[in-house]
Amino acid sequence: MDHDQNFKNLILDYPRQALEFFAAEEAASIDSAARIVPIRQEQLQERLGERFRELDIPLLVEWPDGRREALVFIVEEESRAARFSTHRLAHYCLDLSEMFSTRRVVPVVVFLQGRDTAPGLALGGDRYTYLSFDYIGCELAHLPAAAYQDTENIVARLNLPNMAYQPEDKLTMLGQALRGLLNLEPDVERQAKYLDFIDIYSALDDNEFREFKQHYADEVATMSAFAERYTKQGLEQGLEQGLEQGIEQGMQQGRQQGMQQGEAAILIRLIERKFGALTDRQRERIEAADATTLLTWSERILTATSVDEIVD
Repeated sequence: MDHDQNFKNLILDYPRQALEFFAAEEAASIDSAARIVPIRQEQLQERLGERFRELDIPLLVEWPDGRREALVFIVEEESRAARFSTHRLAHYCLDLSEMFSTRRVVPVVVFLQGRDTAPGLALGGDRYTYLSFDYIGCELAHLPAAAYQDTENIVARLNLPNMAYQPEDKLTMLGQALRGLLNLEPDVERQAKYLDFIDIYSALDDNEFREFKQHYADEVATMSAFAERYTKQGLEQGLEQGLEQGIEQGMQQGRQQGMQQGEAAILIRLIERKFGALTDRQRERIEAADATTLLTWSERILTATSVDEIVD
């Protein structure tokens, strides 16, 4: 699993919220007038040359009116603490400090599973320390999920499954993560993108998923990726009346036909939740479609603005 890319996407899509969550104290001084932009990797390669060390995300915070010096945040994600190198991070910070002619550099390391090394680095002799380096360490697995379950910070809400909670609270935190995504992110494409993020880090087993959909049916029904998981489990579990009918027919007419009926019932339910009741003609077309066509239509739900854009 590419954890680096998952968190890189998250930080690039929500840079301000990422800093407010991962580096709260430093981010408190960043007001709404500040502009936060990622430093392009090709820019680093060009200006740092062989010294360039590609970490996850360097972010540049600028105040357009010039009242404050620019501030560079370096945000690195580490899924395996053992591979983290304080020396490597210190080198990178020095390079960026020189590149931007600034001492205002804030290193931030997001540990997915916690860290097993002491923070900071000190170099010196017997009497004095001549180089002292430290960083902000955000250990997601040690943060109390309950403290963030109602936050308006979407980065924190998406990371609820990565935080600390009691086993019996797992589904509650997943539900809060989903609700945060739906309430805080209006863009349907990003909703789909970060549904995958939540799904990956929740890692529900089949029993947990069955229980989850009972308590969070509305959230589950609105997300097409969850609908795909419903379909895969449809013959064994059933999804309300439509999928149950598909199971019964599948037993009589064969597994393939039963799966098709279940997929059609799911698609009809999702479309009607978003656009209202279907016409008889539209319903007939969906019920008669083959599995490949149903999959194509289901992928259009998130971006479609009308039923006709789905069932063409």
